[in-house]
Amino acid sequence: MDHAHITEFGSEQYLEKLQQAQAQENGVQAQGAVSTLLQSPFILPIRESGATGSDVAVKPNEQKRPEKRGFSSWRSRFSTKPPSVSSLSTSEQLERRFSLLESTTKQPLPFDQLFAALPNELQVEIIASLPLSDVLNLRLASKSLHALVSLNEVPITRYHLDHHVPAYAKRLYPLPQGRSLNFHYLCGIWHRLHVAAKLSHLMCQLIIREQLLLNTDEKRRQYAPQTERMRRRLIPILFTVFHFFETYRKLHLKYMAEHDGVGLSKTPYTVNPIETEILNMYDDRTLLRVHEAFPLVIWAFCRRLRPPSYVGRVERSLRGYLKERPPDEVHVAVLCLGGMREVLRIWEVKGYNARRAAVDAWYESIFQEQLVESEPKKRRGMLGLKRKKSSFNMGKTNGQVHEGHYGTNDMSTARGKQPDSLVFHTSLAAGMPMAALSKEESKVLAPDLPVLQRIWLITAEAMILDRKIVERPAHIHRNAQVFTDLISESGIDEEDQWLYGTTAPESVRPNLDAIEEDPDE
Repeated sequence: MDHAHITEFGSEQYLEKLQQAQAQENGVQAQGAVSTLLQSPFILPIRESGATGSDVAVKPNEQKRPEKRGFSSWRSRFSTKPPSVSSLSTSEQLERRFSLLESTTKQPLPFDQLFAALPNELQVEIIASLPLSDVLNLRLASKSLHALVSLNEVPITRYHLDHHVPAYAKRLYPLPQGRSLNFHYLCGIWHRLHVAAKLSHLMCQLIIREQLLLNTDEKRRQYAPQTERMRRRLIPILFTVFHFFETYRKLHLKYMAEHDGVGLSKTPYTVNPIETEILNMYDDRTLLRVHEAFPLVIWAFCRRLRPPSYVGRVERSLRGYLKERPPDEVHVAVLCLGGMREVLRIWEVKGYNARRAAVDAWYESIFQEQLVESEPKKRRGMLGLKRKKSSFNMGKTNGQVHEGHYGTNDMSTARGKQPDSLVFHTSLAAGMPMAALSKEESKVLAPDLPVLQRIWLITAEAMILDRKIVERPAHIHRNAQVFTDLISESGIDEEDQWLYGTTAPESVRPNLDAIEEDPDE
């Protein structure tokens, strides 16, 4: 062994003795922390707040700095080579690791970078837990998020169907065979639920004002629990009525096409065959509940289209209510051709005269031919002289006409985009449910619409007695009994199990906080 090796070996022994002495001076706590860190093959970037008890190590900048100075001075005396990583002491390795940890924990990454670093599966699970409106708005943020949401419609839709869509909606609108889950199916159900919820609230306000005569705020506040129970029970009923009129219009067109334009008004029948086909889709409980509340729904809509006062023409003229209520044919056309969404649109118009004008405008629009706008006359310059267009502007104009003629696919291809781009071809491009009919379809169905007083009632009552849901017609609740059932406090848990399902979370059910009774009462 030569002199250099002996010198280096002696320096290492001296360093070990120096470290032991320094460890005794600094205390047992620092030595325990070092030994604990050396036992683990990895050092995880845990924040200081997560460590407790004996795992908290003293800051290395305060304790290891003199140790580093001593080591560097002795190393410079006995060795001329630069220190390698393997030759560094334990204290300096720990100091380097702690410096790396501090650099990573001082400035945390923003949320968008953390979210982008996640796998796609975790990103989809996070997006699926958001509300549906936020999921749809997320597609507007960037092209990457639009592609991420559009390419994962199936898991996102399945999550919302399992956690946020009530059971009665999935029973009335099951997924068609041969089709996969997509946003159009999910948004169609939510659109119908939204219409039913708004109509339920408006109906409750009308019933409180017209039937129960609760005109003061104090009376309405005292009656708030009953009002909330009524609104809550009307939502599934109005959702079913939406389904009835939507399906009736589709089956009516199919019936007219199969019978060469000969409608029900020229065909003898005992019960309406179209209504019979629709009512066979409903179970006994749904059929009975909707049948009992259906006259209330029709009354509320007809009352909304009558003048606010029941007195004679003199007072109505003084108040400005000049128009009478629309005829029954208009009510039937709004219900059967426009559906419950058109009922909601007319209902929300403020003022009786404006509401009547909206009804008349809509009824005329479904039969009036669309006027072809004539080309406006070209404006001529003074003395027949006008400015000549440049060839550049004419080229742009011709290009715009060419793109508009060939449609979106050619326009996107001309601009270098893919014809099947997700921005222009999504499932939501199919449109909202129960879209407006064409002029030809409206003209075909309008003369063959049923009488207002015979919609649903006769066919449903015959089917209820035929199924033996009740023994006699007298057992069907009417008028005051229907109000009692709507505001009743009993049976809410059983109805929730039937309407919303046994595994549905609280987000599916309407809020029950507003219908809790005062414990002092």
